[in-house]
Amino acid sequence: LNIHVGNTSLVDQFEWDISCPDNSPEEFARTLCQELGLGGEFISAISYSIRGQLGWHIKTMTFTEAPLKTIETPLRTGNLDKWAPSIENLTDQEMEKKIRDQDRNARRMRRLANMN
Repeated sequence: LNIHVGNTSLVDQFEWDISCPDNSPEEFARTLCQELGLGGEFISAISYSIRGQLGWHIKTMTFTEAPLKTIETPLRTGNLDKWAPSIENLTDQEMEKKIRDQDRNARRMRRLANMN
């Protein structure tokens, strides 16, 4: 996740079990926002982002012949900072720079993907 609401930026990474029909992006977003003390406007942004990423991964899996990777150990023991949410309250200038840098990086990644 890489969500910006106002001057608050949330970055988080987690693994999602696509095969479990009981997993709800909306319920996950409500719980995450409650645990992190984030406002309700983050709930829809988080669930929208999760649904978009799930759709992309499902579509990508349709065209691949490689077997899906299974998670052997659901709990992480090393490099835990990578798996923890990060919340930043930024100034207007810092937020503009962060969004501009992310847009630039997204364009670069699309160019690289189109080259392959």
